[in-house]
Amino acid sequence: MSASHDALPASGPASAPDDDAARPVIKVTGVVLRRASDGHVLMVRKRGTSMFMFPGGKPEAGESAVETGVREVREELGIELSPEEMTPVGEWHSDAANEPGHGLHSHVFVSSVPLTETPAPAAEIDELRWQPLDGVEDVEDLAPLARWYALPAVRGMGSWSHR
Repeated sequence: MSASHDALPASGPASAPDDDAARPVIKVTGVVLRRASDGHVLMVRKRGTSMFMFPGGKPEAGESAVETGVREVREELGIELSPEEMTPVGEWHSDAANEPGHGLHSHVFVSSVPLTETPAPAAEIDELRWQPLDGVEDVEDLAPLARWYALPAVRGMGSWSHR
């Protein structure tokens, strides 16, 4: 079940759809990939940036949000997913991590296929990291979307987190 989350948590940075009228908005899809052994989530850092985020990116013409996620994961990590393996986590408006003055309109999906190995980065990906779900609000190099919205939502899904 997908929910649209426009209000921010009290502890997060202030951004809402109304703010988007005053700044450029980037539409993206992010994909949550979890590790089979412990439920940690794979985060990526793109070349020339400092923030970690989900694999994913901007849609191509005519592409749905889930199709964007499948394509981007294939391009960035060499992992083949199908739309049937993707469960919506939510849709959020947040601040863009690496583009000051821009808003982000994001669709986030979680893959039902846990990873047993760490994939090799490709395309514009410079670095990978496995992120535990607990304490993400204190991890300063996580993109606002991941830190304040999507990872807490994934943690709340229960079966996705391992302890």
